[in-house]
Amino acid sequence: MKNLLYYLFIFMTCIAISCSKEDIGETIPETGGEGEPDGEVIPDNPENVITTPCDFDLSNVAANSTIILNCVLDLNKETITLPQNVNFEFEGGDIIGNGKLIFSGGTIDGRLLSDQLQLEGDVKLKDPTFKFYSVRWGIVEGKTTSDIALENNQKLENLMFWTKELGATTFQIGKFDAYFEVTKITPPAITTFRASKEGINIPSNFTLEMADNTNLRTFPAEAGVENGAIIAINDVDNVVVKGGKLYGDRNVRAYSPDDSGLEGSHLMHIQSGRNVTIDGVKFIEGSKGGLTVYSKGFSTNPADYKPTTGVVIKNCTFQDNRRMAMSLTDCRDVLIEGNTFINSGQPMANSDGGEVGYAINVEPARRRDADTGELLELQKAFDIIIRKNTETNSRGGFVTVTIGQNITVEDNDIDSRVVYSLTNGTKILNNRFNAAGAAKDSWAIFTAGGGETVFNNEVGGNTISGYTTGIVVSSNEAYVHDNTISNGAVGIQLSKPNDTRVINNKVDVAEKGITATNTFINNGEIRGNEVTTASGGFHVYFTGVNQTDESKDYKATLVGNTFFNANKITLSRAKGITFTDNQLIGGIEIGNSNDIEISNNKKIQPNDSDGIRLFGANTNVSLLNNTISEPTGAARYVCINNNSDNPAAITDTGNTCSN
Repeated sequence: MKNLLYYLFIFMTCIAISCSKEDIGETIPETGGEGEPDGEVIPDNPENVITTPCDFDLSNVAANSTIILNCVLDLNKETITLPQNVNFEFEGGDIIGNGKLIFSGGTIDGRLLSDQLQLEGDVKLKDPTFKFYSVRWGIVEGKTTSDIALENNQKLENLMFWTKELGATTFQIGKFDAYFEVTKITPPAITTFRASKEGINIPSNFTLEMADNTNLRTFPAEAGVENGAIIAINDVDNVVVKGGKLYGDRNVRAYSPDDSGLEGSHLMHIQSGRNVTIDGVKFIEGSKGGLTVYSKGFSTNPADYKPTTGVVIKNCTFQDNRRMAMSLTDCRDVLIEGNTFINSGQPMANSDGGEVGYAINVEPARRRDADTGELLELQKAFDIIIRKNTETNSRGGFVTVTIGQNITVEDNDIDSRVVYSLTNGTKILNNRFNAAGAAKDSWAIFTAGGGETVFNNEVGGNTISGYTTGIVVSSNEAYVHDNTISNGAVGIQLSKPNDTRVINNKVDVAEKGITATNTFINNGEIRGNEVTTASGGFHVYFTGVNQTDESKDYKATLVGNTFFNANKITLSRAKGITFTDNQLIGGIEIGNSNDIEISNNKKIQPNDSDGIRLFGANTNVSLLNNTISEPTGAARYVCINNNSDNPAAITDTGNTCSN
């Protein structure tokens, strides 16, 4: 109880300030976001319904007694020292009169607490669940001024810490609708602004439980402000936030003319939180974003580093947030499950979409030491699971893993995109991609990034429909397997991949099944895929592959694939390609290429084309032990049509041509 008087003093001071103020400070604009209160807000009714005065006083209370409040007890500003172990129980009554009770053991029902009662001494709440009613604590609901909104912050935060000192573990808010000033420093402090300090902080070992009609709103910020949060979980343990709606100031704040898309406030900060659960909260119209997760200090300085760990974000809704719904910059052991993401980063009537545009952005900071060249991971984000979420209409996409380790994006319903860059151990598994809106003209999955930190990444088991391109593979060690791609133009596009495996995918698209254009493929394995393309398309279309001095020794192998209809395999200006043990209905054409091997393909069944056609200047091309059916489409088609500029340079050994 040593901090009880401190919290109570701060709380009562806030009340005194509030009562002395008139209508000062900037008032909230008349236009606002979804669900903005219109006119007077009617507070929730507390359970203190009895108005009959008590017919006793506390002067002769005995030790170890229980006082049942089924009446109104007026302390008349008196301080009363109670004997040992006095308990106050609630039966609809109240304690008024701005007095003080000094306990020596005992309990009190939380429904008897209000800004008219001070407590001192050794006392605990009868029930660890405290029910909050704004009218009992001087917190102003509805449209108000910046100054009063700032006092709302202080009062609500102080009340949570005070009730925790009294033994509360759960703080319940029912019907409630109030604004909070999140971008200004609480007086009398004059230190640097910190969003996680100025938000409504939640103590350790505490649950904030809000109802569906609990609305916490951001008071509109001035132009140029780039930070703030309604709720902050700051260097604490074992915190749960359940339910409620957090509204941002996205469409009612001011933006400066030179805003680069960074201005705005979040709705919640988790900084150095440990064992934190966010469950069923609605994050709406955050002007900088919905939720950001990070840590105090940097991982390169362990003495001052307090990493966020053990975070669960589940069953939440993120809607119409500017820039992004959620950012993760320093955290580990994070589960993001069962959430709904709507319109992330999309422009609205009074604000653009800001930068990024993804629902979830994983982007810890790192840099190289200027002297040693050592890669310094200032922040770390790893062991993150993003699963069973639903995303619709994000401007950029669903998830971008810019930097991080061991991040899994699994079993989500997605109508935009997922991309990873400078990451390792990242897995994109068993998701359902169905393109909508602008995503139809783009790709579903992009594996990007090179360098020593990009390895051991996996894209598997996804179903992808309706995109111009299904998967773009442009990274190190991408393992792309067992995906189903349909109803698009291009299945899999290879663009500067290193050590890539493309295995057992099913592709059914209009134009190109597997393609690489004006790029390199370094040690690529394309195995066991099933490819169908529409009439006039290409099963494989490689042109301008491995044509630079840097890539002249690079190799790619296509082995054990099945190509189902009468379209072509095209290798044009390609180098270092082996095509072996495949089955195809349609022909193979090779032009102006070198270091090409077509071997042991047991079933080449062309119709309206040659089985294998060579043209242009080819060198070191080997046709070995292929089984080709005689083309049936026209007499001019043959099993092997060597029309190279230098036909004698083509090795043709062990091939068979049969009806």
